[in-house]
Amino acid sequence: MRPGTGGKTIVREQVRIVVVGSSNMDLVVKAPRIPLLGETVLGGEFVMVPGGKGANQAVAAAKLGAEVCFVARLGDDLFGQRSRANFEKEGVHTKYVTSTPGTASGVALIAVDPAGNNVIVVAPGANSRLSPDDVRRAQRDIASAGAVVAQLEVPVETVECAAQIAGEAGVPFILDPAPAQKLPPDLLKRVTVLTPNETEAQILTGMEVSDEVTASLAAEWLLSSGVGAVIVTMGAKGFLLADGTTREFVPAAPVRAVDATAAGDAFTGSLAVGLAQGQSLREAAMFAGRVAALSTTRMGAQSSMPTRQEVDAFRSTMELD
Repeated sequence: MRPGTGGKTIVREQVRIVVVGSSNMDLVVKAPRIPLLGETVLGGEFVMVPGGKGANQAVAAAKLGAEVCFVARLGDDLFGQRSRANFEKEGVHTKYVTSTPGTASGVALIAVDPAGNNVIVVAPGANSRLSPDDVRRAQRDIASAGAVVAQLEVPVETVECAAQIAGEAGVPFILDPAPAQKLPPDLLKRVTVLTPNETEAQILTGMEVSDEVTASLAAEWLLSSGVGAVIVTMGAKGFLLADGTTREFVPAAPVRAVDATAAGDAFTGSLAVGLAQGQSLREAAMFAGRVAALSTTRMGAQSSMPTRQEVDAFRSTMELD
């Protein structure tokens, strides 16, 4: 199933999203600036919050009102217990979230500067144990979903399995290719929408991506590889939308950013909700842009994800401006 950029919008009251991916505990330190290589910087506030790209995207979709099934692995530790409790609090279904004995949960070490820029190092832990068999357990829910989402903090063969099941069921498959790596051609051909940032688009294509023009060239390369549509997210600049008929750059909504840690996850999770609700690709991307912008005004990953009511209020404020 390939989303279009036009046509009538059909919105359902609630949609099901299946997210296949990672769960981490984020250890975040505010710093006056991002350290140079080999440098120690005295930081400020420290927070420990549930994160991981898959978990972030699952929570983002759930807070927007979607029914979310998360396929993931946690460690047999305190971080895993805290993450599971947070999923349940946020309304994410955990029947496919497996605890892995003798294995640590994923952990992300994050430094954030005053402008909201960040650097991240991830220890995958139990995420590396997520297998195609774990995905197959969720096959029925995947086949009945409005959209399926995956990232690359879990094994590629697991992502390929999710893409295959979604494709055979005609369900849109959205891939956030982070952390970026070269991908099998067959996987790219199964992707309905690919959502790389500038760095990820550059790694995927081997082309420099620094502005609207170079992002468009990278998107062309990815489309020629069989991807259905590409949205290159460019942080505070905005995003470049490209599919079979459309090339459009959309500026980011103006906000006072304090932490961009999970903005990409907010974008991808909310994009899935929009597409599952029957929005055109452009409509869903515009919605996702607002959600991502709003998420940067708060510290943390999952804690920064806005509700539908908050997004609607933000949109109203933008229209008044």
